[in-house]
Amino acid sequence: MNTGIEKKDIRLLDLPALQDILTGMGEPKFRAKQIHEWLWKKGANSFEQMTNLPKKLRENLVNHFSINTITIDKVQKSLDGTIKSRFRLHDGYMIESVLIPVPVDRRYTVCVSSQVGCSLTCKFCATGQMKRHRNLDAGEIYDQVVAVNQQSLETFDHPLTNIVYMGMGEPLLAYRNVMESIDLITSPEGLNMSPKRITVSTAGIAKMIKKLADDEVKFNLALSLHAADDKKRDQIMPINEQNNLEALMESLRYFYRKTRNRISYEYITFQNFNDSLEDAANLVKLCKSFPVRVNIIEYNPIDGAPFLKSAEHKIDDFARHLRKNDVMVTVRRSRGKDIDAACGQLANKE
Repeated sequence: MNTGIEKKDIRLLDLPALQDILTGMGEPKFRAKQIHEWLWKKGANSFEQMTNLPKKLRENLVNHFSINTITIDKVQKSLDGTIKSRFRLHDGYMIESVLIPVPVDRRYTVCVSSQVGCSLTCKFCATGQMKRHRNLDAGEIYDQVVAVNQQSLETFDHPLTNIVYMGMGEPLLAYRNVMESIDLITSPEGLNMSPKRITVSTAGIAKMIKKLADDEVKFNLALSLHAADDKKRDQIMPINEQNNLEALMESLRYFYRKTRNRISYEYITFQNFNDSLEDAANLVKLCKSFPVRVNIIEYNPIDGAPFLKSAEHKIDDFARHLRKNDVMVTVRRSRGKDIDAACGQLANKE
C-alpha cells in the first residue's frame, strides 16, 4: 500500500532513535532492539525477513521505512585470486570493493570504498579522475564488508581477517559515516570485529588526523605518502598544498602520542620520479618521529597518467636502504591488475 509518505532509510537511525519511534507507535521498547539486530547482525534486507515481529508491525514498517541495501552488479576474478565487486547503490551510483586473499598467511582483506568517486584529484589514481558525487552512508560501507565476507567464505572457506578503507574516496572527508561504519563493524551487535584489524587510509588531512586522535580511535592509520618532499608531493597530490609534510608529521605525532595505534606509510614508486636513493633518504627522515611501517607499492598504470612502474631493482634498492636505516618495510606486489582491482585502479570501468 502506498501511503504517500516519503520513506526514510531505517538504517540511518541509531538504536535510541529507533526506540523513540517504536514507542511512539505504541510498540514495546524491545522491538527496536529486535529490528536493530535484524538489520546489522543478521543482515536483513526486507522487513518480511523479520519473522519475530508481529505482522501488523512489519506492515507498518513497510509503509514508513525503506532498507537501502547495496546490490552486487558485477564480479570479476583475477588470475591471482583477487576478487573485485561492483555494487549498485539505491540511487543508481556504483562503487567497488576488492577481496585480497593471501591464503599462505591466512589473511583475507577487504578494501572498501567510502565515497562515490573522489575530490582529491591525485595524478596517479583512476578514482581521482572521477567526480565525487556523494559520501557513502555507514550502512553502505558496512554492506560491502558483509557481502565480501560472504564471498570469502564461499570462495576460500575463510572469513575476512582485515578491513582497509583504501577503496574509492577519501575516508576522512566522509568522517562521520566512516566512524559510524566502524562502530557497527566492531560492535557485538554488528560484526564484532577487532578494531586492530581495521586500517583507515588518508591522503593526508592534518586537522582530521588530529580529530581521530581526539576521538581516541582504536583502529590503525595509513598515510598515502608517495613522496617524501613537498615539491614532489605537490606535483602528484594537490592536497599537499594545504596539508604539507610538516603539518602532516605534526598531526601524526599527535595521533601516535594520544592513541599509540599503528601508523604506516603507503608509498607507490614511480620510475625516475620518487624511487632514487635520495628519495629513500628523505623518507627515512620521516620515519624517525614515531614507530612507522612503510609499505612500498608497485605502480599500476592507468589511462591518462604519465607515470611508469619502477624497475624491480630500483624498488629492491629503495627497500634495502630503508631497512639499512632501521625502517620496517614491506614491498607489496600488485594484486588484481588484470581486472583493474589494484591500488589506484578503481574507477567503475566496464
